[in-house]
Amino acid sequence: MLKQAQLYLNRQSDSIGRYLLEQLVQWMFGWVPTFAGIALRALAYRLILHMEGSSAIEAGTRLRFANHIQLGRGSYIDQGVYIHACPQGVRIGARTLVMHGSILHVYNFRDLPHASITIGEDSLIGEMNVIRGQGGISIGNRVYTSPLVQIIAVNHVFDDPSRPFVEQGITAEGIIVEDDVWIGAGAIVTDGVRIGKGAVIAAGAVVTKDVAAHVVVGGVPAKVIREITDNAGIMRQSKAVY
Repeated sequence: MLKQAQLYLNRQSDSIGRYLLEQLVQWMFGWVPTFAGIALRALAYRLILHMEGSSAIEAGTRLRFANHIQLGRGSYIDQGVYIHACPQGVRIGARTLVMHGSILHVYNFRDLPHASITIGEDSLIGEMNVIRGQGGISIGNRVYTSPLVQIIAVNHVFDDPSRPFVEQGITAEGIIVEDDVWIGAGAIVTDGVRIGKGAVIAAGAVVTKDVAAHVVVGGVPAKVIREITDNAGIMRQSKAVY
């Protein structure tokens, strides 16, 4: 029982002292509704995470390894967001919004060297997104993701048919999403991918290879639909990416 308790604590915070502090602050202030709660958390959560200027954190968020979380000035964390920053951290840039029910999960217990999540400025992470950063995820400025997007920087090895895949280890190459990218609803971005500046990922696409700058890709696996050359062209493709 003691070993299980220690394992649980090791996956919640850096130490028992940090665990107690983070849990106490969230228990006292995490439930308070309305603007009053946002104002209280803007002050109290400075005890457990790094906040540049003022940020808005709605009621009902869950934070683990909070001392590895950095929030830029004017960032917004919606209700039901879960951020697990173990141990290299989660960085959310200035004026970036993380919407309801999204999960930002580093969860690195294999000592992977690049495990982290960084999101730039003026970006929007849509409702119910899942971002797993074991291999490291870098998301640029002005990146918008629609609801139910998954960005997963980890993969299981399953090459040996004589062994269960859970015994064969993982790969974690990392994902880079450059500036001004739009990712449509339900799209999945797999490990090892780089998405170029200004690209658009169509709804439901599964991105398994690098995407060049200023192209629209869609399908399973995702392929180039067209290049983005003018504003009218973007408008003609709008139905494909929601």
